[in-house]
Amino acid sequence: MRLTTWLAERDGIGHRDDASDAGFTPSHVRAAIRSGSVRRIRAKWIALDSAAPELVTAAFAGGALTCTTLARRRGWWVPPSVTEKSTGEKPSTVEKVHLHLPVHESLRADDVTAHWAKPLAPRHPRTLEASVEDALSDAAQCFEIDQAVAIWESAIRTNSTTLESLRSVRWRSAAARRCLLHVRPGTDSSLETVFHVRLSAWGVRLRLQVQLAGHPVDFLIGTHLVVQIDGWSFHSSSADRTRDLAHDAELRMRGYTVLRFSYSQVMFNWEHVEHVLASAISRGLHLAAA
Repeated sequence: MRLTTWLAERDGIGHRDDASDAGFTPSHVRAAIRSGSVRRIRAKWIALDSAAPELVTAAFAGGALTCTTLARRRGWWVPPSVTEKSTGEKPSTVEKVHLHLPVHESLRADDVTAHWAKPLAPRHPRTLEASVEDALSDAAQCFEIDQAVAIWESAIRTNSTTLESLRSVRWRSAAARRCLLHVRPGTDSSLETVFHVRLSAWGVRLRLQVQLAGHPVDFLIGTHLVVQIDGWSFHSSSADRTRDLAHDAELRMRGYTVLRFSYSQVMFNWEHVEHVLASAISRGLHLAAA
């Protein structure tokens, strides 16, 4: 196997000790560097030009990908960026790389959000990704509680961890311990998680995924106020919309008040959502008619 092939199978970047273990001699590696087929990243890493930029940044900085950078690689939910918030579009520029760095390590790279901390789980020096536990702990300290919990629950939904496993970790930060208190199994989407965490401080009875009129509703406040959160993945087609409208009509005929909010409203116009919900509750719409 050629060194470039070996690197391509490892996201385009590898540790020189791993290359040695794979049978590539130091002279072989030096020759590849001189020829320009691979490049050296500090003393111990080599990479192809096609290597993922975030991995190259981690190798150069002596850290490990964490927080939302690792979340993206693992397929977890990631909070919307400033660009998305202002324009509704995906960001056109590269976002900062989140790196977990040893407490003694200086920052060697630009466009990096550094998380200096002793790792919760030991990390092998030849890896460029933090542990799931460290990534979640960093996210808890990097984001507001609602979005941090959404990242945690997304990690559970993608089978990167389990609630039981998270409960067994000795979390060092108060932010991580607070996240753990809010994490619930079985949520369908991170948008629902954000809504639930934000509303949980209100002190009203709030239940998730309650079966009403033959179908589950996202939230039931009190006994009669139904809230549906329309994330794109579950409400994107004409058939989905028709089904939703039919269910809403059936719920209203049974005496429920139904409120629907979009992803954009929950994430970017929470004050409006909060005002509508507070108005509904003040009018007793969360209770059965007298």
